[in-house]
Amino acid sequence: VQLQASGGGLVQAGGSLRLSCAASGSTISNAAMSWHRQAPGKQRELVAVSSSSGNTNYADSVKGRFTISRDNDKNTVYLQMNSLKPEDTAVYYCQYYRRGDAYWGQGTQVTVSS
Repeated sequence: VQLQASGGGLVQAGGSLRLSCAASGSTISNAAMSWHRQAPGKQRELVAVSSSSGNTNYADSVKGRFTISRDNDKNTVYLQMNSLKPEDTAVYYCQYYRRGDAYWGQGTQVTVSS
């Protein structure tokens, strides 16, 4: 499974970005797809997850601001990020998880200026 993340960039606080993660090599319809992030000097943390059944879950720090969604026809998962804060600055990674196997994308940088 290969994952290609895109959509990161530099945005002012209060702005929005939409990340995309295109998968190839396997369908995402049977997998849990998630977004994680890692800020400098910090551990990687889970941001949002979308299960194969369509359930979603979010870190408390992004609830109400971020939305994870998937388009199984396009084999792509998205992360809509609104009301961005400087503390959202990090490299964002997507993950494909199915039956104990996890695959990571290469990461996309999100920088939020104050």
